[in-house]
Amino acid sequence: METANIGLIVLGIIFIIIAAAIISCVKIVPQAHAYIIERLGVYKQTWGVGLHFKIPFIDIVSKRVNLKEQVADFEPQPVITKDNVTMQIDTIIFYQITDPKLFAYGVERPIVAIKNLTATTLRNVVGELELDETLTSRETINAKMRTELDVATDPWGIKVNRVELKNIIPPRDIQEAMEKQMRAEREKREQILKAEGEKKAAILVAEGNKESAILNAEADKEAAILKADAEKQKRILEADGEAEAILKVQQAHAEGIRLIKEAGADESVLTIKSLEAFEKAADGQATKIIVPSNIAETAGVVKALVETVKDK
Repeated sequence: METANIGLIVLGIIFIIIAAAIISCVKIVPQAHAYIIERLGVYKQTWGVGLHFKIPFIDIVSKRVNLKEQVADFEPQPVITKDNVTMQIDTIIFYQITDPKLFAYGVERPIVAIKNLTATTLRNVVGELELDETLTSRETINAKMRTELDVATDPWGIKVNRVELKNIIPPRDIQEAMEKQMRAEREKREQILKAEGEKKAAILVAEGNKESAILNAEADKEAAILKADAEKQKRILEADGEAEAILKVQQAHAEGIRLIKEAGADESVLTIKSLEAFEKAADGQATKIIVPSNIAETAGVVKALVETVKDK
């Protein structure tokens, strides 16, 4: 009985070992991953996503590779510019493994290799630029580094998608000089803006004065035109009044003459009327008076008429 029990236990252990070996031979590769399979120490194949089986004790998974895009943040590196200024620059690398086999067998410790390659490439690129160019040419530096790193890491099955300069830290004295320069530039821009504002204000005031003068001149012109029209209208009305008065006087004289004729006045009455007209002419401002040739006869007639009136 004891021997039988021992035999069952041994069989159970063997079964468990076989089951564990079979289970260990079944592998499921998750999404965005790849497994490097070696058979007896030699590269056999690369497993992609899905269910896979391997020969126990012969095939082994030598490396599990992550195919997702990854980020490597490297500490600041001392870099010397073309004008001999030493600064600290730290970079961030965005990379992705495109060939798991090359990544597994291309280079030992790929991330360390990328870090050292990034440092040397950064020194080469920045060494060709001066301080001001380095501070203002981040995009150019990023593009050059990405291109060179992508070419250098291609044999390792790695593609560099993006390179970013995280921080550029110049020496303290350079920072102080830059701060003073920036302060001076701000003050300069402030003075320029102030001068431009004063200039625009002066221009607006001058334009306002000009428009005001033009409006005043136009108003004076219109007032003068209205005044001239009023004077002209006044003279026209005065002339019309004088003409109408003269016309009425002439009409009155004509009416008087007509009435005298209708009344049958004789020559004596007409002579008296002539003397009255002569008297009115003498009362004027004329310096010369033309006396008719028959004034004596006319005077005699007048005298006779006066005497006749007195006798009555």
